[in-house]
Amino acid sequence: MSNDPLHGVTLEKMLIQLHAHYDWEGLAERMRVNCFKFDPSIKSCLQFFRKTPWARSKLEELYLEMLRHLNQ
Repeated sequence: MSNDPLHGVTLEKMLIQLHAHYDWEGLAERMRVNCFKFDPSIKSCLQFFRKTPWARSKLEELYLEMLRHLNQ
């Protein structure tokens, strides 16, 4: 079993959980990327994050931060 908290977590699952926790507006405040600001959807965000490695890394950091906050 992996100690990596991202092990087995798909990009789509991350986005769905982050959206449920922060909503689009909260995500746009935390990450300044257009896919959260202009006509956001899981599908459009998936396309963006799959093509943009630096943004995906930031999204993973935000996801881990959310998990830490929820587990306090």
